[in-house]
Amino acid sequence: MMHSRSVQIWVGLFVVAGMAALLMLSMKVSNISAFTESEGFEVTGYFENIGGLKVRSPVTMAGVVVGRVANIGFDKDSYEAVVTLNIQNEYDNIPVDSSASIFTAGLLGEQYIGLEAGGAEEVLKAGSELELTQSAIVLEQIIGQFLVSQADKE
Repeated sequence: MMHSRSVQIWVGLFVVAGMAALLMLSMKVSNISAFTESEGFEVTGYFENIGGLKVRSPVTMAGVVVGRVANIGFDKDSYEAVVTLNIQNEYDNIPVDSSASIFTAGLLGEQYIGLEAGGAEEVLKAGSELELTQSAIVLEQIIGQFLVSQADKE
């Protein structure tokens, strides 16, 4: 009787540990690292095409996550996507002429924004706008351009 009870306790602990591992994995995959928003400042950038970029996608600089995408909207006047980035306060020395590009990471195709430092003395502040942006590369457009160029050769 005692042996059966200890086996049941160990099985229960194993199941709880497995559920905790699944919870952590799902949080990692969905980019939820904490339940609270980190303190930071917001900057905006205008992109012609954001591809599959989503809110909470990482913003990186030299491979280090420096922030997250806070909001994605549409500008009716310029017909461009407006992306608001929340940059963590500890990265408050990013030059104002830095460029932002949308990249794809890994096999799952998660998209993120990569910042490349400029050379200006002035730094990004809350409400700043990124002047240099590069839109996402859409694979379907590249394949279409390749097929058209191949058809023109024939």
